[in-house]
Amino acid sequence: MGSGKLRSALVIGGQGIRARKLRTFLSMTSLFLGVLAVLTVQAGAEIAERAMLSGVELTRGKDGTLQMFVPQEEPALGVVERTLAGRSDGVAVVGMNAIIGEPGVRPINDGAVPFDHPRVGGPEGGSGKPDGQAIEVQLEALTGDVRGFRPFRQVSGQWLDFASAPALAPRIVVNEEAAIGLRRHRVPGEMALPGAAVHVTPQVVGVVEDGSPRPSVYVRMDELRTWPPGSSNADTSRGGSRVQVMLSPSATDLVQTLRSRLIGVGVPADELDAHPIDSREELEGQLSLVRLIFLGMAALVLLIGVAGILNVGLATVGERVEELALRRAVGTSRLLLAGIVLAETLLTGLLTAVAAIGTGAAGVKVGSALLGPSYPALQGISFPWQAGVAGVVAGVAAGVLGGLVPAIRAARIPIAAVMRA
Repeated sequence: MGSGKLRSALVIGGQGIRARKLRTFLSMTSLFLGVLAVLTVQAGAEIAERAMLSGVELTRGKDGTLQMFVPQEEPALGVVERTLAGRSDGVAVVGMNAIIGEPGVRPINDGAVPFDHPRVGGPEGGSGKPDGQAIEVQLEALTGDVRGFRPFRQVSGQWLDFASAPALAPRIVVNEEAAIGLRRHRVPGEMALPGAAVHVTPQVVGVVEDGSPRPSVYVRMDELRTWPPGSSNADTSRGGSRVQVMLSPSATDLVQTLRSRLIGVGVPADELDAHPIDSREELEGQLSLVRLIFLGMAALVLLIGVAGILNVGLATVGERVEELALRRAVGTSRLLLAGIVLAETLLTGLLTAVAAIGTGAAGVKVGSALLGPSYPALQGISFPWQAGVAGVVAGVAAGVLGGLVPAIRAARIPIAAVMRA
């Protein structure tokens, strides 16, 4: 079909839509739900992927972040601290367990488990210590601001200030689970590492959402170093045995410098590989399966819309037999007749897709405004363009499928039909 015939088909098709507004509205209504279902599945999958990645980023780190694990012992730990000092493109995280509350007692949540978990064991739990008013937390000492790699959400208070001088009384930021424990159990305000010679009184300066179900506490590494003698030599066997170093993907020079210095103090080179975090690839399989299931359901709804267009199109062609036969009599080709009918359903599908996309975009905006305060992962989300493309494709495909049979029937109308009374 030439460009002139295509233009004629579109113009005449548009005139047919204006002339039969009620039928067009009925066709759009039956198709609207199908296209909206496709939009919902596509947009929901994109938003769910962002929400899942957002949760994983809190605990593991942003996709693409390079991570390296270094032995948690001297002199390697000192090399890491000196190399990363003052750098914003790299931060080290030293993990260990600490106890806040009465000294010499068994913590309420022995092992830094969530507070809703039942306590395992008898009154002393095999530790030889009596139960007391103390909680156990996962302590993470930081050489710098880790939020560039793990985007914690501030719940209250403030984050650690790495620009100021270290304080003798360490400032700590707790996660929501630790805040629940401190609020629920009125424990004394002193903290100790296992094996530390002395206890200190920390200053709680803020609460963050970090995605961890365990009670966690964050502290500056240099403030950990300023604790009284014996604290820095505390037994960390109840925590991790390696330091996690997180580096920006563009910090290749920093990676090489850190590796060279660590190898120079005796750390084996094969233990110093920097691997990128790729959470999206790990989650892709789960998301693809869910998306396929819901796309199948959306396709069924879309087929109902196609059937509606097909029925309306066949009825319209039946009523326009004389008109179409007259066009054949004055020289209109069969291909152009089919194009006229197909253009009507195609334009109907396209208009329906636009209406569904507008509705979906408005729904996402309203949902973000209403649910954002309760679900931080939904704050600031926008309608994904992939869903818009899927909606247009679904609308056009439904218009073509629904109009194909009526178009073929219109092309087969004989010229003699114009002679009917």
